[in-house]
Amino acid sequence: MNYLKLIRYQNLLFIALAQVFLKYGLFQPFGAETTLNSFTFTLLILATLCIAAAGNIINDIYDVEIDRINKPNKVLIGKKISERSANRLFIILNVIGVSIGFFLANSIGKPSFAALFIVFSALLYLYASYLKGMLLIGNILVSALVAASLIIVALFDLFPAITSQNQIQQSVVFKLVLHYAMFAFSINLIREIVKDLQDINGDKKGGMNTLAIALGRKRTITIVFVLGVFMVLGVVLYMYEYLYNKQVLLLYFLFGIVAPLLYFCIKSWDAGTLREYAFLSKLLKMIMFLGICSIPLYQFVILK
Repeated sequence: MNYLKLIRYQNLLFIALAQVFLKYGLFQPFGAETTLNSFTFTLLILATLCIAAAGNIINDIYDVEIDRINKPNKVLIGKKISERSANRLFIILNVIGVSIGFFLANSIGKPSFAALFIVFSALLYLYASYLKGMLLIGNILVSALVAASLIIVALFDLFPAITSQNQIQQSVVFKLVLHYAMFAFSINLIREIVKDLQDINGDKKGGMNTLAIALGRKRTITIVFVLGVFMVLGVVLYMYEYLYNKQVLLLYFLFGIVAPLLYFCIKSWDAGTLREYAFLSKLLKMIMFLGICSIPLYQFVILK
């Protein structure tokens, strides 16, 4: 169980669910041409999860001293799992993920795609070891990697199957994937800033330069509020542009995404304690989950 906590298995299951929804709740109902069969798609999920799990491990290894201040009861490295064992698992997971990525890239006739897994692995290491402490750079990077976990499904499953005959339909489905990737990026970026507010004490002693440290809690939570308002406006605009005559999706987005986002804005307006920051972080995670769960509903949308 300690190793499952180390790799943050709940987050990994979330990634896997999102990828499954894309293939079986979006690509197939829309009749898109795909490249991966059930076996190779499972391998793609496994490769993604291995790289993500390795990133979580190396992040915990570098954050041991900071975590002893921010969340002493949740520290695993050095207490329940040795640093040597964690490093070994980090290497093994990266090797598995990159190897599977190499196999998949060659199996779809796109050998250059194998570089994606190497780049993701390297970026997660750089994030944990160096970029995390840079103002906003680490937040943006990790949010971009979350979005990439969705885009990679389209790259491996949709892109190689594009022909001159199906290009329009494939591009429409690909565009929907990009919409969800943008949503995941935006929500995760706000959540990363909120988490920096939670971890401000340990981050200060760890020499980090997060937005919360650079601007202070009050200004940072104001930025979080503003970003939340922009998210609400963005989702409402998306609903008006794409879903205004699709009642099922419209109602889902209204009550499942817009309403929680509005509640987030209200709660973030005067948030000032660690407990309130923790609640906001969990709320954003729930909103992202609800957003991903809307993917299968898109089969009710007529392709334009």
